[in-house]
Amino acid sequence: MMNDLEFAGLLVSRLCHDLVSPIGAIMNGLEILDDECDAAMRADAMQLVASSAEQAAARLQFARIAFGAAGSTGAQLDLTEIGRMVGGLFAGRKTELEWHAAPVTWAKDWAKLLMNAVLLAGDSLPRGGTVRVETSTDPSAPGFNIRATGQGARVLEEVERAVRGEPNGPVDGRSIQAYLTHKLARALNAGLTLTHGEQELVLTAG
Repeated sequence: MMNDLEFAGLLVSRLCHDLVSPIGAIMNGLEILDDECDAAMRADAMQLVASSAEQAAARLQFARIAFGAAGSTGAQLDLTEIGRMVGGLFAGRKTELEWHAAPVTWAKDWAKLLMNAVLLAGDSLPRGGTVRVETSTDPSAPGFNIRATGQGARVLEEVERAVRGEPNGPVDGRSIQAYLTHKLARALNAGLTLTHGEQELVLTAG
């Protein structure tokens, strides 16, 4: 069994993994700006820096809520704002987000569960596709249905087992976020289910 330090360390590793690409792109853009005199090349480099910085900021804002302890105990989170953060995470991807969440507030841990489930759905579409998110309209009875569809939709076995709370061996950097999703769902008694078929993955709770 993992202790708290190991669990936190793996989550930090996942966050760092998500930030490597946009931060690396920012560094590449700055190197071009430092060495390049051609105006068109400098304009392209500035665009690269700007878009990559937006991507990094979006990932940090998302992770602050989805992985972190932002908000006080018993805090309520607005699903409209959650949708904005999730939308920022999907910006620039090949995957389209269809956000149909009710304009209500949820307890913080339910909102975190929703965000992590959406992230799992997006990660199941390596070639892109659509992630459709629908939620219950009653704020006192949270629940959601998330459907990811696209060519090559898949979920790694270790990720699926971690979502179910049945990891086959140690949880690692690839499955830690799925295991966090399981722990959130178990603490909430949310009845989280994951099913998948040809070119589709569905996550439901509530």
